[in-house]
Amino acid sequence: MRRWLAWNVAFRLQEWAKGHETFRQLREMEAADRLSAEGLQELQARRLQALVCSCYQHVPYIRQRMDKAGVRPEQIRTAADLAQLPVFTKADFREHRADLRSDQATRLSQFTTGGSTGEPLIFDLGRRRVASRVACRQRVARWWGVSVGNREIALWGSPIEVTRQDWIRRARDRMLRTRLLSAFEMSASTITQYLDFFEANGCDQMFGYPSALYLFCLQANREKRDLRRCGVKVVFVTGEVLFPHQRAFISETLDCPVADGYGGRDSGFIAHECPSGGMHILSDVVIAEIVDPSGRPIAAGEAGQIVITDLFSEEAPFIRYATGDYGVASSRRCACGRALPLLERIEGRSNDLVITPDGRVINSLALVYPLRGIDGIEQYRIVQKALDTFHVQLTCSRTFDRLSEERIRAGWQQLFRAPLHITFEYLFRIPPDPRGKFRHIVSELSAGHAVAPAAHNGRGQ
Repeated sequence: MRRWLAWNVAFRLQEWAKGHETFRQLREMEAADRLSAEGLQELQARRLQALVCSCYQHVPYIRQRMDKAGVRPEQIRTAADLAQLPVFTKADFREHRADLRSDQATRLSQFTTGGSTGEPLIFDLGRRRVASRVACRQRVARWWGVSVGNREIALWGSPIEVTRQDWIRRARDRMLRTRLLSAFEMSASTITQYLDFFEANGCDQMFGYPSALYLFCLQANREKRDLRRCGVKVVFVTGEVLFPHQRAFISETLDCPVADGYGGRDSGFIAHECPSGGMHILSDVVIAEIVDPSGRPIAAGEAGQIVITDLFSEEAPFIRYATGDYGVASSRRCACGRALPLLERIEGRSNDLVITPDGRVINSLALVYPLRGIDGIEQYRIVQKALDTFHVQLTCSRTFDRLSEERIRAGWQQLFRAPLHITFEYLFRIPPDPRGKFRHIVSELSAGHAVAPAAHNGRGQ
């Protein structure tokens, strides 16, 4: 009964009060899940044409950029036609924010990114786009058999969510059966309190950063708590690259699958994993292109920058927006039967990729492999200071052997094919960034070094 009331009363009233068409959008999205590939392409094309026409008429900066490129709205018929338009960068949005608002926009909300690329961004979202994000999350949750009303614990770190804990918010969360736990402070004592709450109240679904959930499970393992009996059906992770060892450990500790999601505050809800393992691009909502450094689309199987066009962003458009992430598209179909296209893997941020002295750009996962087989490593952060210089921060248990430093050096020097200068620092705890995210791999090299990454075998999720 509580679940029914949460979904049919509390959640509907919340979205209605915000002026969001969330439930109508959700119905349309679930209908799109049943379409053929051809039907999806037709739906996407109709929405793209409507978006481009609206933006050309009502958004000054879009009209200016299209005129400069010599492109008329009627020339953009399908996703392939977007290549005629320039890629929009964070700098473009920062400089032209006012001119990127539609003259028909009714009520825009201001949002910010955390600046994990070194480029924080203030941007606007219309109510329709905000509603689409909420609907997307419920859409993929229902793929996994849960929704609003199933008991949820979120380990999250955004200041917006963490600081608005007034009585209205607390009452709403009780009705929706969700509890927010801050990922800002993940000390052993704090996590112990989280574990006490988890075991006392039960949980059907968890949501959060992979690093925060990994630490949660690590502490449970230290305290010899059996979380498998708590009945968690699925763990949703997003906001960071999910490494294989994190997925395996979280899944084993909670005895449930881990579902990976990809998106961002600015780029929106882009792709999500289904129970069959496919990372589906939500192509009825967003167009995700994989492009080379000049902005030209590249073939499936090749790594490039991810550029998105949000089909629900007509009030403050994101058209060919450079996310700062790199990824690889797939040409295969998922066993689940959905025609939504797939991402093969996500390589990470441009400054999370590692550059070798001979100019190769490699997936951060390649650096992680030598650490995975070393007993006692609980947390790590790898910082590339120069092409041949790394600083490694480690949090370790008593079983860690300092002689393992040589194993790491040997593994990396074989990978880099060159001598490396590697320093190690041992910390009691490695803190997350100001928004609670944890970046395992950080490159301090200038943006001029960054190029599209080389393809890497194995999924980087």
